[in-house]
Amino acid sequence: MLFHSVGLAQCSQKYVVFPSYYRCVVVGSSETALLRRRQVLEQVDSELSSGNERAALSLVKDLQGTPGGLRCFGAARQVPQRLYTLDELKLNGINAASLLSPTDATLGSIERNLQIAGVSGGIVAWRALDLSSQQLFYISLGLLFLWTLDLVSFNGGIGSLVLDTIGHTFSQRYHNRVVQHEAGHFLVAYLVGILPRGYTLSSLEALQKEGSLNIQAGSAFVDFEFLEEVNAGKVSATMLNRFSCIALAGVATEYLLYGYAEGGLDDISKLDGLVKSLGFTQKKADSQVRWSVLNTILLLRRHEVARSKLAEAMSKGESVGSCIQVIEDSIDPSDI
Repeated sequence: MLFHSVGLAQCSQKYVVFPSYYRCVVVGSSETALLRRRQVLEQVDSELSSGNERAALSLVKDLQGTPGGLRCFGAARQVPQRLYTLDELKLNGINAASLLSPTDATLGSIERNLQIAGVSGGIVAWRALDLSSQQLFYISLGLLFLWTLDLVSFNGGIGSLVLDTIGHTFSQRYHNRVVQHEAGHFLVAYLVGILPRGYTLSSLEALQKEGSLNIQAGSAFVDFEFLEEVNAGKVSATMLNRFSCIALAGVATEYLLYGYAEGGLDDISKLDGLVKSLGFTQKKADSQVRWSVLNTILLLRRHEVARSKLAEAMSKGESVGSCIQVIEDSIDPSDI
């Protein structure tokens, strides 16, 4: 109001000067806000690296929705929640059966080829080395023991590590699918108001970061608020909606890009287990899943450019803060 009053009071000879000065003030203020955002996101990375999730979330919430701050955090434009029919999903170009039934054809094919190669190699070695039946039996028994040990002690982690590493090494399509899958999780989580804590794009990377064979590639989130509600035995509708969309974001991304999903079966199983633990009837569970599918698909369609740029940043191993910066820079204010 002060600037407007001054502008009216000036004579016409000074009118040209006034707008120039005003723009300078706005630009300076905007640059200051963007600089502060970068600084805060660096702090967020530092807190997450130290395991201070509450501090990191507090920093993000302080800038949430502020001019030049984190406009997109928790600002997703979502569809009304109600029971949607399968026909309504189809009208929006969504085949729920295809989306919710992922089959990992790529790793399945690699596993079958390895089994064939193993059997063929065993036959060749048997003939070339002139192994006796007893020696062949002991070798087979040893391999069976190692396979059983992996299943019992590492939940199949060694086998998964080998398959995943081969997949990333020899199949660019598999590698790209994993990156896009995790970008979908990251983006939707941020848009619905859940702060990503970190991500890995391969089982080998997960092993290097976490030091465990039981952890596969995936995205992790600052979810202590959700866990507090779960432990209290009462999960709010808002929190359930957020994590339902996050759980389905990976398969939804694959579905939009490839027409079907290969990864994400574990995500769907966890969501199914959650709604069952809350005592949902089948009708209520279907309602929750269908709304989440529609809402997530529409979010990903609306922010396709942001997801693409985010996937590129994640493939380069950028930090959580840098990935958030990419999201904020990629989404127009009118789209949230």
